[in-house]
Amino acid sequence: MRPITLLLRQIHPGFVQDGRVTSQAFRPTPKDEFHLSVDNGDTISPETAWIRFNDTQSCKSVGVQAVSKAECDMETLRVIADGIPHPEHCSIDFTGFDRKTIEKKAKYLRSQAEKRGWLLFGCKR
Repeated sequence: MRPITLLLRQIHPGFVQDGRVTSQAFRPTPKDEFHLSVDNGDTISPETAWIRFNDTQSCKSVGVQAVSKAECDMETLRVIADGIPHPEHCSIDFTGFDRKTIEKKAKYLRSQAEKRGWLLFGCKR
């Protein structure tokens, strides 16, 4: 994976407030075992990832934003190309950080994604 690789994040409608994505969209929970689910943008397009997510998951996404591998590296967040449940799947690893640090790192990722803007937004099926 290259530093410029975009890691595609599906944005749940509940994570958009007043037209802005909240940092909650980039913060894993203990239920997620502190791994944030993303897709490798070098191997799947935002549209294809969005369609698959909405067709095969019990969740909904209003669109796709992204952070780069380099932005994760800046925050000492390891990116794992785990390939589960599909070959393009990766996880951003937040394990080992306390709650306050996780929130700070999630805010940084949200900020970077916001600067980049939506890669895909408002699609309907």
